[in-house]
Amino acid sequence: MTALQASPGTGTTAILVEQRFPLGLSTTIDSIRSLYEQAKVGRWDPYRDVVWDDLRASAFDEATRDAARRVWSRRAWTEYTGLAETPALLVRFCLEMGREADPKYFLTVRNTEEAWHIECFHQIAENLGGYLDRPVNPAWEAVFNQHRYRLALDGRQPLDPYVAVHCAMEDGLEFDLSTLYRQHSRHPVVATVMEKITQAKQRHATFGWLYLENRAAQMDATARTAVAEHIGRWIGEVLWKGYHVPTLATEIDTAQDREDRRLLAQAGLGAAVAADEEAVLLDWLTRSRQRLGELDIELPLMRHDRLGLV
Repeated sequence: MTALQASPGTGTTAILVEQRFPLGLSTTIDSIRSLYEQAKVGRWDPYRDVVWDDLRASAFDEATRDAARRVWSRRAWTEYTGLAETPALLVRFCLEMGREADPKYFLTVRNTEEAWHIECFHQIAENLGGYLDRPVNPAWEAVFNQHRYRLALDGRQPLDPYVAVHCAMEDGLEFDLSTLYRQHSRHPVVATVMEKITQAKQRHATFGWLYLENRAAQMDATARTAVAEHIGRWIGEVLWKGYHVPTLATEIDTAQDREDRRLLAQAGLGAAVAADEEAVLLDWLTRSRQRLGELDIELPLMRHDRLGLV
């Protein structure tokens, strides 16, 4: 592990000091290097491969257009987290001595894919009435302002639990939700976008789980407990606040979010009703807990104010 260095003052972030040599670039995790190669082969261009002129606001009523603006703008805000976080995570991998080269290669293409996703979400919102650059309800801003890039670079934050939370668990949920949205994309433009994005999300989630499985083999009981604690904290502080499924929020009025999803599901514009989103999330949580158990990482049941103990 590299040394830590923090600037003088209160509340500063401890930054890892670079120690580059010996510099190893050989393949050590074949499965992750294979994901990197797949991502290179699967390159696409949002403005070459999507016929944006076929998505016209005039084809939908005002209520549906307004719902589309809110839902697809929100997805851009969510995806933007990755655009800022992934470079920070890549730097963290590069600063820590002994970290494998394969994740570093993969994270470079993941960041490119996240940029394409943001472009698509932004363009769909634009075509259907105009992108919104911030939530109408300011209470949501605190939910989205995660400052995750700072956490990724903070030397006091162990890297393996971070990857378990944000690359295995979170990306796994995003893949499952993207699959759901793809199933509800009857409009050809939205279907094309969601097909491309779902393929990428699957790679992102696979990367996270492959890396966690590789590292879990080296973890002792204390390290496994730390992973479970970090996941539990993220569920309580982020997931239950409505970050990915807005209707899980219990401190913010989500009636509009619920109606927006109903309207877009009805129009075939890449959304599902709130009950289906929540069902996918609960199924994801059950399967993830089982998968963690296979790695001897015990994630206890989590309490949600409305759903109870899940």
